[in-house]
Amino acid sequence: MSKKGRKKEALVHTKYGSFPCVFEPELDMSGYVVTSTAVQGAVSWGKNLAEAKKMVAEAIEGIIEVRVITKAAEEGEVRITRPRMKVLA
Repeated sequence: MSKKGRKKEALVHTKYGSFPCVFEPELDMSGYVVTSTAVQGAVSWGKNLAEAKKMVAEAIEGIIEVRVITKAAEEGEVRITRPRMKVLA
């Protein structure tokens, strides 16, 4: 296997800590597909390793924030309201 086709593993630093991630070369579009092995659903892509790290860090932070807000709403600590939308005729 060529060096370009190998998976790379690295810790990605976020504002909530560091998380292990796997970077796989994306041969059709070039760049890297990256998944976090510690945060289910954290998947992203970047045209190079630096961009892929940045994008997966944002995905990880977003997933963590959604989980915290959802739990707080379920426990009644916060109330989520949705704006009423006007129907256009």
